[in-house]
Amino acid sequence: MKYIVIFIIIILFVSLFSFACTQETDSPESVLPLDSPTPEPTPEVAREETLFVSGIRPADTASDDDVTEPDYEPFDHVAERIAEIVDSMSLHEKICQMLIVTLDSFVGVAGVTLAGEATQTALEEFPVGGIIHFPPNIVSGEQIKSLNSALQRFSNIPLLIAVDEEGGRVARLRSTIGAHSVRAMLTYEEGGEETAFENAILLSDALKAHGFNTNFAPVADVWSNPSNRVIGDRAYSTDFSIAAELVAAAVRGFAESNVACSLKHFPGHGNTREDSHHSTAYVNRTLDELREEEFLPFVSGIAAGADMVMTGHLIVPEVDELPATLSFALLTDILRGELGFDGVIITDSLAMNAISRHFSVEFVAVNAVSAGVDIILMPVDVEETVAALVAAVRSGEISESRIEESVRRIIRLKMDIGIVG
Repeated sequence: MKYIVIFIIIILFVSLFSFACTQETDSPESVLPLDSPTPEPTPEVAREETLFVSGIRPADTASDDDVTEPDYEPFDHVAERIAEIVDSMSLHEKICQMLIVTLDSFVGVAGVTLAGEATQTALEEFPVGGIIHFPPNIVSGEQIKSLNSALQRFSNIPLLIAVDEEGGRVARLRSTIGAHSVRAMLTYEEGGEETAFENAILLSDALKAHGFNTNFAPVADVWSNPSNRVIGDRAYSTDFSIAAELVAAAVRGFAESNVACSLKHFPGHGNTREDSHHSTAYVNRTLDELREEEFLPFVSGIAAGADMVMTGHLIVPEVDELPATLSFALLTDILRGELGFDGVIITDSLAMNAISRHFSVEFVAVNAVSAGVDIILMPVDVEETVAALVAAVRSGEISESRIEESVRRIIRLKMDIGIVG
């Protein structure tokens, strides 16, 4: 009997042990401590997580939300092209690009109407940025088209071929070959912005038909002094606010036509007693008065996209003892800094008495560029002007980077009107 009991106990013990082993195999988690680490993932899972961390998802798991724009600045092909052109130029060529000259002064012959060997040689020696024509250069439609075409063929960098075509009494094509019938701007004042825009289109059409790409207009001066005769009916209005609206409309018309235009004559010639063609002219206004009135058409014209601003040889005693053409305060501090103009600053003709009777060629060239001028219009002597600027760069008086700043603006303008690609 004792042996039977022992045998039963052994059988029960073996059965209990077998049951416990079966439970451990079926539920391994039940025997892990609560603070045990999470089991390592399989190698395939680990690889997929690594790919996610590095920002690369397998193709079948990527979504639109995971796509981001590349972090880089768009490439400026225009800036690259401008840099390419400027970098290819010598200092002499860069400085020449800053000049617009008359053919007569350039080749030393009065009343040039044809571009031949002398013109080609002059352009090779002094590759200027542009040519301006006057009535003696314009005798017929076909003649002026042929002349302008030849000038472009002779120039490595296409030229700004310019003229004063305001309408009315300052209209070279109208007075010589009757290329249009646009009258003085003041006569259209009541026509408003639409008429100012349309007149700019008409003028531009006449210019382009004869090989011109640049117009020294619109007049941004306001005829605020009845005794002023140099401006008079050339102005768009006798009211500053109205003039501002009409000048802006004209700028939009020139831009629509792809003709470079120039606001003139900064800081405003409509209130002077004197004519800067003949003598020193003074603007006896405070800077605050100029901001409130004379500057208004320039501000609106700049906002409308004017390509150039032409300086007047005008002295503003409150600001500077030098004419605006030579004044850093007026051109760089005010026109560029305060009014925000970053286009081409061009002088009025340097042959005018307000400049030529009082200052040397060298002084004018160096001080105009130092003041902020980009283009020198009609220098009295091309060779002396170029030599003076080269010498100023060599001596360190003007940096070559300052010259290049102007040349970049000029090349950009030529690209904007489609003559440089």
